[in-house]
Amino acid sequence: MFETIIYKTEGPKAYITLNRPEVFNALNGKILEELHQAFNKCAEDETVRVVTLSGGNSKAFCSGADLKAGLADPNLGNILLSHYNPLILGMRNLPKPIICKLNGVAAGAGMSLALACDIIIANEETYLTELFVGIGLMPDAGSMYFLPRIIGSQKTFELCSTGRKVFIPEAVQLGIVSKAVKADDLEAEAEKLADQYATAATKSIGQMKSVLNRTFENNLETVLGFEAEAQTKCGKSEDFAEGVMAFLQKRPTAFKGK
Repeated sequence: MFETIIYKTEGPKAYITLNRPEVFNALNGKILEELHQAFNKCAEDETVRVVTLSGGNSKAFCSGADLKAGLADPNLGNILLSHYNPLILGMRNLPKPIICKLNGVAAGAGMSLALACDIIIANEETYLTELFVGIGLMPDAGSMYFLPRIIGSQKTFELCSTGRKVFIPEAVQLGIVSKAVKADDLEAEAEKLADQYATAATKSIGQMKSVLNRTFENNLETVLGFEAEAQTKCGKSEDFAEGVMAFLQKRPTAFKGK
C-alpha cells in the first residue's frame, strides 16, 4: 500500500517507519502524504493504542525536506499548508501516544517531525538541528510552536538562529528528548515503552493530549474548564470503571483502551 514508509501493527501497537534510506529519509510530497494516511489509519483503528515512529535502518531519523527533488510549488507556504501542516495536526490530534524512536539525525523538518511526537527516546550518539537558517529559511512544520514550549523563547531563538547541532545529552538536559540510550538498546527501550502504553488507559492519555494542546494559549480558568470537560469523558470510560474496580480488589488493572 505504501511506497515510502512501512506501516504495520502488532496487536494494540502500530509502527510507522520512514523508508527512504537512500536519501536519509528526506521528506517529499509522497512520504508526507503517506505519513498522513498512516496516522489516519492509527486514528481509525480502534485496536491501536500506541504508535512508534522511527527512521528504520537509515543512518538518519529524517534529514528534513528533500531539496534535491526540487520544489513542487515556488510558494513554500503553499507546500506547508498542503503537505506538512495536515500531517503535524494529525499527529497532535491523534488521541493515542506517539513514541519517536530517534535512531539517527533529525534535521530541519525532521526535527519538527520528532517534536510532534509525544515522547522521544534517542540514540545517545546522534543529534538534532534546526538547520533552516543555513539555507535562508526559518523553522517550520511546528518547530516554532513546540520548541518554545519546551525550552523557552531565548533558547529557541539561539538554536534556530544558529542552526547548531544539539547532541542528545544536551537535548535530554533541555527536555527535548525524554531518554537517551545506547544505539544497541534503542529498540528494546522503545518497545518497553510501547508495551507500557499498549496496556495503559488510552482514553485518558488521549484527553491529556487534547488539554495539553490548548494549555499555553489559554488562561487558568479556561484550562480548568478543559480539564473538567476531559475528566467527564474519562469518567465515562470503561478504563475508569476497570481502574476503580482493580483498586478496590487490590489487583493489577486490565485496561482495554475503551
